[in-house]
Amino acid sequence: MTSNQSSEEQEALKKTASEAALQFIRDGDVVGLGTGSTVRYLLLALGERVKSGFRVQGVPTSKATAELARSLGIPLLPEEENWPIEVAIDGADQIDVNFSLIKGGGGALLREKIVAAAARRFIVIVDSGKCLSCLGHPMPVPVEVNRFGWRSTAQRIRELGWEGKIRKRNGEVFLTDGNHYILDVEIERIEDPAKVETQLNLIPGVVENGLFVGRTHTLIVGTANGVEIRRAP
Repeated sequence: MTSNQSSEEQEALKKTASEAALQFIRDGDVVGLGTGSTVRYLLLALGERVKSGFRVQGVPTSKATAELARSLGIPLLPEEENWPIEVAIDGADQIDVNFSLIKGGGGALLREKIVAAAARRFIVIVDSGKCLSCLGHPMPVPVEVNRFGWRSTAQRIRELGWEGKIRKRNGEVFLTDGNHYILDVEIERIEDPAKVETQLNLIPGVVENGLFVGRTHTLIVGTANGVEIRRAP
């Protein structure tokens, strides 16, 4: 968040942006449901609509999202389908002026990217503190890696000049929903996100990384002056 933005203000901006995203969901749509604190507000609002007879089917990007969606009465499609997703809506950890993203702070980057790629439109909701001129420090790039030989994979990343730190939670190595590890890779400034995304994904053992380039259709930003809706450049 920005230095003059309290946690309460940040949450209010997330909520405002999330509720504004409802206008992009039509009755009868198949919707990709993202993961994280921002999307939670969207799910709560969407659940209220479903209770009133609004028809949607969701494709969740994490077990946590699936659990919350079910508790709110939002119908979900099976995981292994070829889904006809009209719109996917998700948050981001950082977004630059060209709408490139860093995602994966919550550990769901693989499923999030699969769903984003399957959707006709990918809409990103953020508070204004996530919008930057350039991606990078202090937010690392999450890189999901196969557990087999992960130290070798980390060495290949190191040879590119970046250090990857294995993610832990409560003192234990974090496991994704796909049963993989995550290396949080520190990169000071990402001037060419598309190049870095490709470099990382070419390393054997890398399953996917948290750079989302050329995927964002619409950006919804919660600001102190209201909601801004921006189209991809």
